Amino acid sequence: MSPGGVLTWANALTLNRLLLCLPLYLFISSASWLWASVCLFFAVLSDIFDGKVARKQGNTSPLGGFFDHATDAILVTTSCVALAQSELISFWLAWLIPAAFIQYSLDSRILSGHALRSSALGRANGIGYFVLVCCTVGSHLLGWTWLQSIIPMFSWALVASTVVSIADRLQATIRATRLQ
Repeated sequence: MSPGGVLTWANALTLNRLLLCLPLYLFISSASWLWASVCLFFAVLSDIFDGKVARKQGNTSPLGGFFDHATDAILVTTSCVALAQSELISFWLAWLIPAAFIQYSLDSRILSGHALRSSALGRANGIGYFVLVCCTVGSHLLGWTWLQSIIPMFSWALVASTVVSIADRLQATIRATRLQ
């Protein structure tokens, strides 16, 4: 692994998470809750450690941050698509997550080499997407029907907070444009 390039240990961890997206989608779609849980366990571990490894080795970069966040968005989107196809959550969330991520990326001017700029609500939503997927998979694995009954409401709350986040970023972009 090169110390300053694209091939870093942190990016290898992120790549492993990206490679878990398809198996996780397939395991959720087929209600293989144990294997979906195993995929989620390793995905969450890689998400926890990729940034720590990058900072420890001095390999942080806007590109690495984008790769990390894009991988998170792909993972939760594909998981939410599988959950929506299984009629466990709303399909709206599966459409809104990538829309919010694209807006977040463009608003941060990632294409110009800038680092991603997140908002408090955006960070909370990002965590919420992971919590939703983990709670849904975990509740089915453990047979916790009480938690399963809360999942649809939680998904609708995330739909609402994602719409608010998108609107807030759009409003901030319009204000910034007017000031220029």
